[in-house]
Parts: sequence; structure tokens; C-alpha cells
Amino acid sequence: MALLKDSLKRIKPSATMAVTDKARALKAAGRDVIGLGAGEPDFDTPDNIKQAAIKAIMSGKASKYTAVEGLAELKQAVVGKFKRENNLDYKTSQIIASTGGKQVLYNALMVTLNPGDEVIVPAPYWVSYPDMVLLAGGEPVFVPTTMESGFKMKPADLEKAITPRTKWIIFNSPSNPTGAAYTKDELKAVTDVLVKHPHVWVMTDDMYEHLVYDDFKFYSIAEVEPRLYERTLTVNGVSKAYCMTGWRIGYAGGREDLIKAMSMLQSQSTSNPVAVSQWASVEALNGPQDFIAKHNAIFKERRDLCVSMLNQSNGLKCPKPEGAFYVYPSCAGAMGKTAPSGKKITNDEEFVTELLESEGVAVVQGTPFGFGPAFRISYATKTEDLEEACRRIQRFCGNLK
Repeated sequence: MALLKDSLKRIKPSATMAVTDKARALKAAGRDVIGLGAGEPDFDTPDNIKQAAIKAIMSGKASKYTAVEGLAELKQAVVGKFKRENNLDYKTSQIIASTGGKQVLYNALMVTLNPGDEVIVPAPYWVSYPDMVLLAGGEPVFVPTTMESGFKMKPADLEKAITPRTKWIIFNSPSNPTGAAYTKDELKAVTDVLVKHPHVWVMTDDMYEHLVYDDFKFYSIAEVEPRLYERTLTVNGVSKAYCMTGWRIGYAGGREDLIKAMSMLQSQSTSNPVAVSQWASVEALNGPQDFIAKHNAIFKERRDLCVSMLNQSNGLKCPKPEGAFYVYPSCAGAMGKTAPSGKKITNDEEFVTELLESEGVAVVQGTPFGFGPAFRISYATKTEDLEEACRRIQRFCGNLK
């Protein structure tokens, strides 16, 4: 009898984790590697947040279990954040905190999907969305976008993808991997379609909400269309904007019965998120926010550097994203060419493998994100490393025959 369950055959390891691990191993072996795979800020967690964690430890507040769905103080801070920044009214009974945004999404899918239920996922997508849907017993339904459309889903394409079996759409703006972000008018065109289909729920992943540039104004879906409030799960977390990826706190606001079901699942899997991380997150949400704009100014410079240098590389085409800290260039112009190693490049996985072997630059191929041939660069790394990496990419592309 087989040990492992059959549903595991439906999923794959995370491509972003695989690249990060490979780059780490090469560095440990003494190779000069610049890793642009991991989606985490290179800035440290702000001192006031670290001090709140230390205070919680020293006072004994971080030593015990908390409520499964999170500290009352954290849930109240999330309620305040949603009201202050998104004009959304939630009660604390409508809030859950989990071990990162990924667990929030996973819990929601696990408690709602029955076999054969469909989940619409615009492509390119974060690599974990489809596999979480599959693991929960659902079927991902992809809505392709194009570089020409700014990697944004057209309302008519969304309309075509909806069937009687559609349970959710997972919506991520600004996007991982493309950085594409929807304006208020673009969101309204999407919500106009969703309003017509009352059986479709909306999972909006707002993790990159604060990472937007060029005076872009962020809006969340239930804020733009209040008629969708009752069937929207608004997901966010402290990982990206607050430079707290390792602290592992995500949260969501949604309908009370959904939040209760997610909490019940969490009670039988991980129980409460780490207490010290919750106290740090209370300070993150309630404390000073001025560092975000300072970080964004640096991220914008890095974005512009990447876009400029990549567009000067033979065979690459890189659009300028509105948010997050990723660029997503097409490498279609490099297909069919031969790398310095003598290997002919026929897909984006071969492109990124040859780039890593030849120049020591680790990026993630686009195909696992649902759009290729392309690759994702995280520019949340030191500016001088980023510039050097882009020089190496230019050299690599220039050496393709």
C-alpha cells in the first residue's frame, strides 16, 4: 500500500523556493551568486516593531498560547487598519490571524472547496495558488492575460471563465509575479462582472497593497464594490510592507461563518500563530508608518533601474509594473539561441538555468507562474547587487548566438 496520499500527485514544489535553495547551495559552495528569486525586502524589520516583540517576551506576554484566531489586540489592530486604509468595516469576530498570508488562503480554500469546485486564477499567478486549489480538491481555471494588456484581466475574459461550478476567484493586485496593479476604474469593470454572479466568492490577496509607485492609488475590491462585501475575503499581512517575512503573520477579514470555519481548521492544524510575532504585528499596524514611503522611494529607483537595463538586453522585453517589487520580462527573443555552454535554449527554465550556471544570477522561470517564456526578478535586494546582476544578464544575453 502506498504511504503518500494520491492528492499530493496533483501538486509541485514551489519554483521560487527551489531557485532560492539552489542559489543558497551554490553560495555555500563558494560560487559568486546574486539571488533575485526570493520575494522578501532586504530592509530589516523597523526597530519599534522589534522592541515591541522584545517587550512582549520580557513581560511574559509571549509565553502562552493565544486564541486560535489571534490575539484580541491584533484583531482590533486589523479592524482599525481595514477601516483607516480601506474604508472597510469589520468586527473582531470577522478577523483571523494565521501563520502568514499563505495559511489564510489555504485555510479558506480547504474549508470551502468540494471536489470539482472551480477557482478562477488570472495568469500570471503566484505559484502557490493553483497547487493550494488542487490540494483542497478544487480545479483551477486560468484566465490568461497579456503583456500588451499590462498583465491585467479583461472583464470579458472573466465573464467567459465563470461557470455554475465556480466557487472563488483569487485576485492579487499588485501582483506577484508581474507587479501589475489595477486602477479603481479597472477594478470596477471586474466587479461589475462579479456582481452578476452571486455564487462566486472573491479572495483578494492585498499583500503588496503599500508597495505602489508613481502616485498609484490602491483600492481593495470590497471597497470599490460594497455589494461584494459579504462574499469577499480580504487577505493581507505584515510580511512585505513591514519587512517581516520571517515573522509569519497574515490576516483576513470576511464573513463571520467563513472566519469561524477557518479558525476551526486552524485549531486542528497549527493552532494560534506565534505569540511574539502577533505582538510585533500589533505595533506594526498601530505604530509609525513613515518608513514605508522611504522604502518605496528606493524600490521605485530599483524598479526603474531594472526596467531600463533589461530592456537594453538582447532578446528581452520588460514592462514597467505599477507595484510590488518584481519585474517580469519576456525572454521570447532568446528562444532558439545557443548559450556559451553550447546548449540550445528552448524554454525559460533552460534560460534561467544557463543564466545561473554562466553568470551566477538566480531568477525564477516564468512557466510555473502561468506565462512564458519569461522570468521573474525580485528587486528587493541591494541596489549595487541589482545593478551588477542586470549587467551580467546583459552580458549573458549578448553572448547568446
